[in-house]
Amino acid sequence: MKISDIMKRTLAIFVLALATGLNIHADEGMWLPSLISQRIDDMKLKGFRLEAEDIYSINQASLKDAIVLFGRGCTGELISGEGLLITNHHCGYSQIQQHSSVDHDYLRDGFWAMSREEELPNKGLTVSFLERMEDVTAVVLKGYEDGMDEDTRAGIVRTNSEALIKEVTAEGNGLRATVEALYYGNQYFLFLYREYQDVRLVGAPPSSIGKFGGDTDNWMWPRHTGDFSIFRIYADKDNNPAAYSKDNVPYRPKKYFKISTSGVQEGDFTFIYGFPGRTQEYIHSEGVRYIEETGDPHKIHMRTLRLEIMNRYQNLSQKVRIQYSSKNAGVANAWKKWQGEVKGIKKMKTVRKKQEYERYFETWAKGSEYEGITQRIAALYEEQHPYVFAADYYSESARTIEIANFALKIARLYTMDKDSAWHFDSLKAADISASFFKDYHLPIDKECFTAVMCEYDRNMPDEFKAGFHKAMMEKHGSIQSWCDHIFATTLFADQGKVAELKAEDHAKVFTDPAFEFCNKFLKWYHNDIKPNYDRINQELQLAYRDYMRGQMEFASSSNCIYAQREFYPDANLTLRVAYGHIKGYSPADGVYYTPSSTIKGIMEKDNPEIFDYNIPQKLRDIYNEKDYGQWADESGEIPVCFIATNHTTGGNSGSPVINAEGHLIGLNFDRVWEGTMSDIVFDPDICRNISLDIRYVLFIIDKIADADHLIEEMTLCHDLAH
Repeated sequence: MKISDIMKRTLAIFVLALATGLNIHADEGMWLPSLISQRIDDMKLKGFRLEAEDIYSINQASLKDAIVLFGRGCTGELISGEGLLITNHHCGYSQIQQHSSVDHDYLRDGFWAMSREEELPNKGLTVSFLERMEDVTAVVLKGYEDGMDEDTRAGIVRTNSEALIKEVTAEGNGLRATVEALYYGNQYFLFLYREYQDVRLVGAPPSSIGKFGGDTDNWMWPRHTGDFSIFRIYADKDNNPAAYSKDNVPYRPKKYFKISTSGVQEGDFTFIYGFPGRTQEYIHSEGVRYIEETGDPHKIHMRTLRLEIMNRYQNLSQKVRIQYSSKNAGVANAWKKWQGEVKGIKKMKTVRKKQEYERYFETWAKGSEYEGITQRIAALYEEQHPYVFAADYYSESARTIEIANFALKIARLYTMDKDSAWHFDSLKAADISASFFKDYHLPIDKECFTAVMCEYDRNMPDEFKAGFHKAMMEKHGSIQSWCDHIFATTLFADQGKVAELKAEDHAKVFTDPAFEFCNKFLKWYHNDIKPNYDRINQELQLAYRDYMRGQMEFASSSNCIYAQREFYPDANLTLRVAYGHIKGYSPADGVYYTPSSTIKGIMEKDNPEIFDYNIPQKLRDIYNEKDYGQWADESGEIPVCFIATNHTTGGNSGSPVINAEGHLIGLNFDRVWEGTMSDIVFDPDICRNISLDIRYVLFIIDKIADADHLIEEMTLCHDLAH
């Protein structure tokens, strides 16, 4: 079959899959905005009152123009005509932490710029607006012919993608682009962004509000976390992206969100517009089995060890608490998510259900090009899983040692010219060193080394252990002895010694035990583990490409329970729409959670003895006096959070939650713990996203921060009907 015929057939299958999917009205799905016209009827059926062009348009300003990719892993949205941007507190956490010190503890006390001059610049932080997205499958696969091997195909895809990216970003001026594979390479989309790099911190509540409940409440419902922070985008005088300059002016957006003060009720339509990170909705049963039985349990255990060490030291010192707040949160977030994921996968009997689906599929596929594909995938997983396990253990052990990673960064600043002369970028080294030591506590790193490397030694199969690891164990006799040697002799534990490094010190750096540790493990991973993992993974991707196409044909032709299954591309940190409605849920027999929380729940949890539950005294006073201003709901309480049925994942943090009128009603920031398996399998009865009610944001800005000037920038509205 010619490639043109394959593409025509594939396109026909995708169109049919999308069309038949409209017959099912589940809240599952992360839909491409450029194709939202194919979902708009279902959205309207559920209460949406706008048109597809209001969501995504390249001909006029639309809601997409008020959304940004915040950094490289969150979402933010514009809430004023002067570049004011809101996202989650945890998305801006590292910026808040970087500006904090013992003397100016913005994590503890919060930060509010009372003028534009007080707004704080953030080195390295960018936001990206999507200019457009388009299907470029034909362009990307130009030159590919049926029968070519996978390496040749990958080369053609890479060459064509690079040429396309170069063409669409030729203007420069902040443009960047990516070409992303959807449906395992059955389809390719171009995403063109305009990136702004002058983004300044405007406001953040104290962590006792913005991170209220800490890791205890993380992923849980009911929730009472004021998870927001505010930034401002700056541009040059022509509104173009520009590096930080005092001459820059606030960015003037094409579109920004009006903010609804009418609140939410159970049953209200909601939609999320943001950048979900990664899902695996079409994964084979053997892939799920590894996650449930091996991958997640081992990673959970490794992170438990590190968190226990961090928490112990942070509880002893305010300085260490500040230093490790962002690091701790980063480790804990996935740690707790994986626990809920395993529980959800087991509860839904996901492996068994997928096996049943695969049996139905194989019965249908007999005699076709898809016959035997599920068995082929299962065999590839069996071959790959030992390498996945090794990669997981490397990521959670050797790769986590802070001083070793620091040594590698400094070593990479040494370069040799064509005359074999060594050079060293001492200025960059000074910046890296200052940043590292500002947030480094050696006793934590040293204890973590012993804990995680003991687990590596105990649980990594002998045939997969790094040769370097075996040699060091023979030399030192134990992990503890090896650890003591590294931390006692490395120059990278001393900021003064790092500051004295020169080009002629290259031999000293390259033989340092901390650098040697990082470098040897890195070489082991790249030489012994990754090539085998990649080789098998390439075969898996090829098999999945056929399997994905086969599943769509199966759904469009089958008369069984899997007929007309909905298909949407897995998340890959590209802009998506997810819609649903406000709804409570029942996680267990006899238990039902209502969909909203209020300030009353904050006061019930308030405990001055526990850092994560010790709210500001000012909030207690306001509560006692019921001095809520205009922000109270119909019951006289301040709303805090709500849950809905929107399909979200990591990357959706900070995404706007939008009502039927297209107005902002909240900020997405989490999922319920029982539903974190939604990256793999979505259960409409249990999967809920957790959002911060925008009225609580306005209340905090007004009553806690006394920053009314920010509210004056916004456009508030009251939607009369839900």
